[in-house]
Amino acid sequence: MSNKNYLPLVRKASGIRLARDNILSIIESLTDPFVAVIGLWVVAFIQDGHLDPIYLFLSLIIFFLSYPGESKVTLPLNKGVMSIVATWVILSTLLILFAYTTRYMYLFTTQTIVLWVILTPVMQILALLFLRSIAPLIMTIQGPIKQAVIAGINTQSIELAFRLNDTKLKSTNVIGFFEDRTLKRVSETTDVDVLLNGDMGISILGHTDGLADYIKTHQVNIIYLSLPMSGHPRILKLLDDLKDTTASIYFVPDIFMTDIIQGRMGQVDDIPVVAVCETPFTGFNGVIKRTTDILFSLAILLLILPILIIIALGVKLSSPGPVIFKQHRYGLDGKEILVYKFRSMSVCENGRAVTQAIKNDQRVTKFGAFLRKSSLDELPQFINVLQGRMSVVGPRPHAVSHNEMYRKLIKGYMIRHKVKPGITGWAQVNGLRGETETLDKMKARIDYDLEYLRNWSPKLDIYIIFKTISVVFKGEKNAY
Repeated sequence: MSNKNYLPLVRKASGIRLARDNILSIIESLTDPFVAVIGLWVVAFIQDGHLDPIYLFLSLIIFFLSYPGESKVTLPLNKGVMSIVATWVILSTLLILFAYTTRYMYLFTTQTIVLWVILTPVMQILALLFLRSIAPLIMTIQGPIKQAVIAGINTQSIELAFRLNDTKLKSTNVIGFFEDRTLKRVSETTDVDVLLNGDMGISILGHTDGLADYIKTHQVNIIYLSLPMSGHPRILKLLDDLKDTTASIYFVPDIFMTDIIQGRMGQVDDIPVVAVCETPFTGFNGVIKRTTDILFSLAILLLILPILIIIALGVKLSSPGPVIFKQHRYGLDGKEILVYKFRSMSVCENGRAVTQAIKNDQRVTKFGAFLRKSSLDELPQFINVLQGRMSVVGPRPHAVSHNEMYRKLIKGYMIRHKVKPGITGWAQVNGLRGETETLDKMKARIDYDLEYLRNWSPKLDIYIIFKTISVVFKGEKNAY
């Protein structure tokens, strides 16, 4: 019985994605990026007979935009193929758009581009078929299935057990749990019915005091400690008892006690530390994000320059006041920034008390209503992106007065400011755009913003951009 219908999704420490001892996972993460690069090289040799420097530069961009590749070996074949095609359509479209707007398109013939766009997903599908066929062999080469036990029963440990056992290509088998509390006490905080009534062969083996003796008398390779941090003395005693065994020991932190944002292991002067709340744009990820922001915003501004001029004239002629409305918002690290918009109202509120726009707001001009409905009023923010104040994709910036109000009402509100605010965001493409007249609506928006921080990838940014274009063309009922 699968756990998918019973257990809640566990918050992921998104900076830690691959098990070091799972060869198949590592190969999967590299397959799509490598195949995309090889596809480009094949096309280059077919068309030109050699690799020009531009192909090598493009190879780096493609690799880092598509790494790590998604796990598709265990998916049904049709879903795996659909995932490959959808991802490649988004990625190739964005790259072609960049090439066209930055004038690099002339470096490639139309035949080269068409061949590359068609050949790459075909090669990726063939690679997926090949990987699916040799996956059992890879798991065999990796060695026999390791036997594991888990100390502590909670939502996190149950989810871990099911995820390790509920797969045909597993490298670890969870035998059971060790727990000191009675099932009645455990059931007060954790749904144990799915564990006890399941058919995956996972049982409760005893108390943690007997764990060390059990390890010595059974072929157990791995121990997962999923004990609450409040049980610090108990954990130390257990670790001391386990020193007389050869099993590998892993600590599964109770991440439900806090909100993990980009959790990852790191070091500070050789001292190991664990990131609990961090920006996703550290190291090379930050370079990728900033580079794509500059390229994309430059491309857009060049394309829409005539539209910007027309809108500016429309704003000037439709009502008295400035064309550009500048408002103070919170940006990266909670510092105030100036955000540009085409003025859509007859007033320019930028003080400590800002009234949020509502439906049929009398302050909104007729031309301004059109701009807000079509999101054209946001276009000057591409200048903010070039200035480094904003990003193309990120949590939408709120007025300073709204920030000061909601940070006191919504736990974790300010975490969204660990990244630059965006012109569009994950919340906006999921229907949370415009007025947030209730606390629940604002909380839902913040939940989406934090989910974006946890799961950021270049592919997610690309998806949000294309989803935004779709939403704008379809129209959004909350845009007023």
